Amino acid sequence: MNIYGMEKLSLVDFDSYTTCTLFTAGCNFACPFCHNSSLVQGKDLNKIDTTYIFDYLKKRKHLLDAVCITGGEPTLNKDLPEFIASVKELGYIVKLDTNGANPTMLLDLIKNNLVDYVAMDIKNSLEKYPQTCGVKNVDTLKIKESIDILLSNAVNYEFRTTLVKQFHTEQDMLDISKLIKGAKKYCLQQFVGNENCIDTTLCPIDKDTAQTYADLLKTSIKEVLLRGY
Repeated sequence: MNIYGMEKLSLVDFDSYTTCTLFTAGCNFACPFCHNSSLVQGKDLNKIDTTYIFDYLKKRKHLLDAVCITGGEPTLNKDLPEFIASVKELGYIVKLDTNGANPTMLLDLIKNNLVDYVAMDIKNSLEKYPQTCGVKNVDTLKIKESIDILLSNAVNYEFRTTLVKQFHTEQDMLDISKLIKGAKKYCLQQFVGNENCIDTTLCPIDKDTAQTYADLLKTSIKEVLLRGY
């Protein structure tokens, strides 16, 4: 596993659970607003030995509830199922953060009961995916396939979008609402720019506008939340 970051205790990455968050390196997207650009681009990183990770998890079994695997994009790692299986053997709940570009891996993890919760990023309306995720030839059919897998309620999940002024409009929100119609949970996340972003010129969407978007979405999605506002 290409794990290059580890937050030993997080209270924000997995609602209501004390969590150890692991960051994988490498991504098939290059979202301009990504705040983990070093992980995406593989710059100035030191790989963390999995022996160290499992030693830590064993020692903290009675203090931690869950492990969140994020990135980068975790599903690029072919050995992800085996790694998660080892985490599950220790009794941990597992959350996966993903961009949804690998529905085959996602479905495999779900069918084998290796993930308890999936948070999938919806970058934008499918029409605007290329510019929003920074990849011209992104296969949006795979994104749609991952969405449909989660909408089947085979695992507990949420969809989420990081709102960026340069990328997201009211029409995009309406298009997304059709894409994930009937979803149980959708989070609109505040963009926080910093020097680690791929594009440092981007701006957040203000809270009032975000709330307007949320109100629009509530007509077709069960629960819509603002996160970070």
